[in-house]
Amino acid sequence: MRTDTGQVVNLADYRPTDFVLERVDLTFELDPTETKVEARLIFHRRKGADPSAPLVLDGDELNLSSLLFDQNELAPERYMVTAESLTIRGLPETAPFEVTVTTIINPEANTQLMGLYRTSGIYCTQCEAEGFRRITYFPDRPDVLAPYTVNIIADKEANPLLLSNGNFLGGAGYGPGKHFAAWFDPHPKPSYLFALVAGDLGVVEDTFTTMSGREVVLKIYVEHGKEPRAAYAMDALKRSMKWDEDVFGREYDLDIFMIVAVSDFNMGAMENKGLNIFNDKYVLADPETATDADYANIEAIIAHEYFHNWTGNRITCRDWFQLCLKEGLTVYRDHEFSSDQRSRPVKRIAEVRHLKSEQFPEDGGPLAHPVRPTKYREINNFYTTTVYEKGSEVTRMIATLLGRETFKKGMDLYFDRHDGQAVTIEDFVKCFEDASGRDLAQFSLWYHQAGTPLVTASGTYDAGAKSFSLSLEQMIPATPGQPTKEPMHIPLSLALFAEDGSKIEPATVDGAEFAGEVLHLTARTQTAVFHGVASRPVVSINRSFSAPINLHFDQSPADLALLARYETDHFARWQALTDLALPNLLKAARDAREGAAIVCEQTFVDTLIAAAADESLEPAFRAQALALPSESDIARELGSNIDPDAVHAGRQAIMRQIAEAGKATFAALYDAMITSGEFSPDAKSAGRRALRNAALTYLSYAEGNPSRAKAAFDGANNMTDLSHALTILAHRFPDSAEAKAALEAFRSRFQENALVVDKWFAIQAGVPGQGAVDRVKALMENPLFKRTNPNRMRSLVGTFAFGNPTGFGRADGEGYRFLASQILDIDQRNPQLAARLLTSMRSWRSLESARADHARSALLEIERAANLSTDVRDIVERTLKE
Repeated sequence: MRTDTGQVVNLADYRPTDFVLERVDLTFELDPTETKVEARLIFHRRKGADPSAPLVLDGDELNLSSLLFDQNELAPERYMVTAESLTIRGLPETAPFEVTVTTIINPEANTQLMGLYRTSGIYCTQCEAEGFRRITYFPDRPDVLAPYTVNIIADKEANPLLLSNGNFLGGAGYGPGKHFAAWFDPHPKPSYLFALVAGDLGVVEDTFTTMSGREVVLKIYVEHGKEPRAAYAMDALKRSMKWDEDVFGREYDLDIFMIVAVSDFNMGAMENKGLNIFNDKYVLADPETATDADYANIEAIIAHEYFHNWTGNRITCRDWFQLCLKEGLTVYRDHEFSSDQRSRPVKRIAEVRHLKSEQFPEDGGPLAHPVRPTKYREINNFYTTTVYEKGSEVTRMIATLLGRETFKKGMDLYFDRHDGQAVTIEDFVKCFEDASGRDLAQFSLWYHQAGTPLVTASGTYDAGAKSFSLSLEQMIPATPGQPTKEPMHIPLSLALFAEDGSKIEPATVDGAEFAGEVLHLTARTQTAVFHGVASRPVVSINRSFSAPINLHFDQSPADLALLARYETDHFARWQALTDLALPNLLKAARDAREGAAIVCEQTFVDTLIAAAADESLEPAFRAQALALPSESDIARELGSNIDPDAVHAGRQAIMRQIAEAGKATFAALYDAMITSGEFSPDAKSAGRRALRNAALTYLSYAEGNPSRAKAAFDGANNMTDLSHALTILAHRFPDSAEAKAALEAFRSRFQENALVVDKWFAIQAGVPGQGAVDRVKALMENPLFKRTNPNRMRSLVGTFAFGNPTGFGRADGEGYRFLASQILDIDQRNPQLAARLLTSMRSWRSLESARADHARSALLEIERAANLSTDVRDIVERTLKE
């Protein structure tokens, strides 16, 4: 199942390897341009395998130095080397044998940042998904598990730190100026979890005592001088370890757990066994340089990678088609952790915002694919929000269907049954079937069918019979490769409310399974009849977003206002406010395009301002309520013929009307929500800052000048307030002297801090309007801009493409042409980064015709380019495919 040449790989073609790998011994002699890697691999032929089958090892850009078989030089006629593989023939039928492969690689020249590379003087690895083959010839697939012993030899002065997976065996001097270190990982693992780090770094140390009483050494390595900024990450790690014990019963299994933070990294972080490697933006934080969102992300991603120790490492994927089995499941676990650490409803709102803004468009466009795909051309392109976020939602639905207690039994069975194995989605689901006695065959369609289901609902009340009938219909749209779909099992959390806001408990329910306030929609059409309903109910459907669906349910503004005031599920209360907002925003976009007057419906304005002023609601929730659906949300709801300028103008008009109507409320909130004393990143304090900054945003519309935002910028004592005030100045008043002075002051103050400079670039990349392209081009010439750093590219080019609809979607197509030129340039160095930036074009067909033509031309320019990577070619061809 090799993917390196870009051919299509099919799930149906899976078969086990012909050989079982028993152990791996690696020796690295590190050198910036000529690192020597010796891999001693012990195999035996799998029982039942073809006795004449050769051993085929994967490789990529490797220089084979020597090849030994049982410590003897192998005759040239017994092996063949190509650009992608090493094939060895004439192997024993039953007896174990040893293959020793020596390769020479160039870490300094590895701009792909896959395999072993060197950045800022630090040797670092990234092997997921198929990077280990860039280190040595190897059966580089996730179902090949073995224990690893690793010896690292390097210059002692340049590389005092030599790290790898597992437990430290020891180290000593190794000739003039050199030293070595040895590591052993007793837990069999696939090659994608291998890690090596060498260099000169500072360290923050602590310990954790597990539930069985073992003491685990904890170490976080960062650049020298940045150690104090790793304190929050260490605290988050310890809380993650304790939570996983308390909630899932999972104890850590090595003597040491290490995290290394590096600045050049394609991903957010990587869960290598015992040695997690992180993008430093998800480790480093202090009040002066990190926002509340940064703190929350650090907490969540530290937890996510730690939780992988069991969901991904101890139990891993049989093949890459099962990627959601580790990623979706672990996202669910980190979401639960963050919900317990912070506010569950606020966290749920944030999760759904992200799902709808990123995964729903993916599900509705040319890059749509099932949570468990059946084929791929380049596996790196399937690290998607469908696999991660929708995969998490599928796990959440299992918990909803079975209840927390039975879900826990299923997870315990999964850990007990499959520890140390590489498994499939079917293995995972079977554990829950066995724990619950429930048939989950229909539910499993969530793994196999792409597309976001549309559920249409309508209700009728019979006063005489005191019954309420709720009719539901589900439709799953056609997606690439799946023109027709079967009905899904959709769990809909549901409640009925009376006119006074009290909850109605029906006596009985016919026509559908309804238990624990969850209605099970299993047919294409279904009608549930609720008996014993004394008055016309107001219905709340899909509470807490129990299923990742689009819901079409016509409700009056009065009914939505009632839910926004009385719903006991705070997520559903927020959803009611959103459902009030969207019709106003959609109409505003249409009116703006036609040049008509834009008027906001008064019930919505009054309800929103009342929610903002409601002191019974936590500030963080009120801040979420005030954050209207984004321009991307509006475009998604419009669906077609989208004019980004009209969407922007309509939303701006609605913001102004809300601001003017609620000016007194927002001024009072701005004054009341000020936080005094020393900065704290705790959820309560962060919530107060979020609400105060939401009020500041509306006041900038109501007052129409930059004075208040400038005062907020000058008086800010933390990065959350400082960056928010700067964003208001730059986005609302871009040509003002105040905005220009603030941007210069920010740059001057933080120019030595790379992560804060990323914020400076991102804020400017997001300034809406026709001038965005020229602004981004000018910023690329700034001495602080670094093309080779993925964070810097994402902060500028990524923010422009994903987060600036009017700038990127300029009517003359210049934004699309600019991105195409950047994609072609980046692809020569870092195909993964280029491919991910290119996904910003996935919804081009939904644009109005002139813009769509410009976007298509830009995509064709990319497609026609010579020497495209497999990563980029896969994305561009799927995006253009009719």
